Amino acid sequence: MTPVEFIAGYWSSAELVTNGVILLNLLGALLLGMLVGYERSYHGRAAGMRTYGIVCMAAAALTVVAGYPDQWYGSHTGVIGNADPTRVIQGIVTGVGFLGAGVIMREGFNISGLTTAASIWASSVIGILVGVGFYAAAMGLSLLSALVMIYLTKVEAWLPSRHAIAITLRFREGYLPVEDALRRMALERGYEIAGGSLMIAQDHGRMEWRFVALALGKRSGAPMAQLAAEMARFEGVEGFQITHARN
Repeated sequence: MTPVEFIAGYWSSAELVTNGVILLNLLGALLLGMLVGYERSYHGRAAGMRTYGIVCMAAAALTVVAGYPDQWYGSHTGVIGNADPTRVIQGIVTGVGFLGAGVIMREGFNISGLTTAASIWASSVIGILVGVGFYAAAMGLSLLSALVMIYLTKVEAWLPSRHAIAITLRFREGYLPVEDALRRMALERGYEIAGGSLMIAQDHGRMEWRFVALALGKRSGAPMAQLAAEMARFEGVEGFQITHARN
């Protein structure tokens, strides 16, 4: 077999049909992952449409590529002898997963780096597709991943959503806040306290409350500057902190 014939095997009609099937699977997985991610994004969670879409798409690529072993390496599977590429793939996915976890950071209620971690994991899958010779599928996964990271934030901004803010309230010594009153004040300003987010601590007689306030709608919820000005006048409040939250 000449070198040209060997290389042509990677772009044969059978290979291109297989790549087309893989690309259709990637597109379907991306759309379904984005659908699940939108529900999380709508409720102000850190992992949104981009993270879910990329992870679902990359997972589909790994699964579907295992179904065409006869067409790996341009259908020249005999060149690898008795080697088992699936073991190599498992090692790559596991190792890169630890690498992606290293870029995820949490500060209080705010989590960042999830989409970066997902894109790192997807990049390893792109490398696997290239390694087994599914070049068109690898290029498709690269393009779809890039489009998701570049343009999906604009789509998320257009869709209905509920933004969240993390609030820390430090009360004067001896002051005992009332939870119902706090929830009522939040509702009056277009927010509700997210379920399970309230944390209460006490130090030297001073109470500290931390919670996530979730806007009732995309256009509801008082601006952070207004909330800060009002909190500075609240009875019993000695200090406070307000930040955007992706919990």
